Amino acid sequence: MANVALSEVSKSYGSLEVIEGLNLQIEDGSFTVFVGPSGCGKSTLLRMIAGLEPITKGTLQIDGKTMNQADPIERGVAMVFQNYALYPHMTVEQNIGFSLRMAGLTKDEIASRVAVAAKTLQIEPLLKRKPGQLSGGQRQRVAIGRAIVRDPEVFLFDEPLSNLDAELRVSMRVEIAKLHNQLGSTMIYVTHDQTEAMTLADKIVVMRAGKIEQAGTPEELYDNPDNLFVAGFIGSPRMNFLRGTLGGGQVKLESGGALPATGTEDKVLVGVRPEHFVEAGQGAADIAVTVDVVENLGGTRFVYGTLSSGESVVIEARERLGLKAGDTISFGIRPERAMFFSTSGTRLRNI
Repeated sequence: MANVALSEVSKSYGSLEVIEGLNLQIEDGSFTVFVGPSGCGKSTLLRMIAGLEPITKGTLQIDGKTMNQADPIERGVAMVFQNYALYPHMTVEQNIGFSLRMAGLTKDEIASRVAVAAKTLQIEPLLKRKPGQLSGGQRQRVAIGRAIVRDPEVFLFDEPLSNLDAELRVSMRVEIAKLHNQLGSTMIYVTHDQTEAMTLADKIVVMRAGKIEQAGTPEELYDNPDNLFVAGFIGSPRMNFLRGTLGGGQVKLESGGALPATGTEDKVLVGVRPEHFVEAGQGAADIAVTVDVVENLGGTRFVYGTLSSGESVVIEARERLGLKAGDTISFGIRPERAMFFSTSGTRLRNI
């Protein structure tokens, strides 16, 4: 296990800067997830840690040792790729043990390590098969096994589940979480899927345009986002943002109703998560919603609707309200859970 420290790290391709002066501490034994939209720099950052991309500026340290110029094999890391990168002509056993053969280990040592990895991942019956005879989930386990046998200080995962179907993604998330608990290794995981980030991470690092917008636990980012981007990115369905005007001790919503607030008169955005709406009369700022679609998930349902202001909202409704498209119903907002943002995206914490 090892900690990873990035200090003023930048990455440029000619005049194009894709990572800009980034600082980050990744704790020993933690599960850290880089998340953000496509093109934000998260995979580039992972490849810089792995040694597959050179660092333009700044310092990378792994377990206190500067690694900027170190070869990938010297960094004590192992990477699991999105496309599995298995050799099709080799068996599972040969694929898992390939890097050990290249390192000159004895046949007995290789066999022992492969056996331990196969048992950990429950793929012992697959060892004599070739990748073409495996399902997507089985191939991903083999790719992870190839990383495990190297006994790395840090595991690196580059969107490892993106090629799997929805059901298999869920089961593999559970398997990776179990693996982290079992091995206790430092793991860094890249995804564009915030659900994966929320369910796997000890720490989430939200990135946009080569910069860190916010880093913290899943609960911190969900309950206390620093800005409009993080508030909207973390959470599924995403947070609702309602236009309003601050003044006179309240924020008056364009869609009707008001929330208590103090501050200088100005235009603001009010962030409300779907579960923080309540029945009319039980909160504040009752608003009328015209129902567009009701998504029934069994134990809960999401009402997708439109306000009189033309704004779209998503509201979680656990009760069976019997709503259908075209119905109009009123909901209130839990005022203590509302968040306020400037129109430029800054979190307003003192109103």
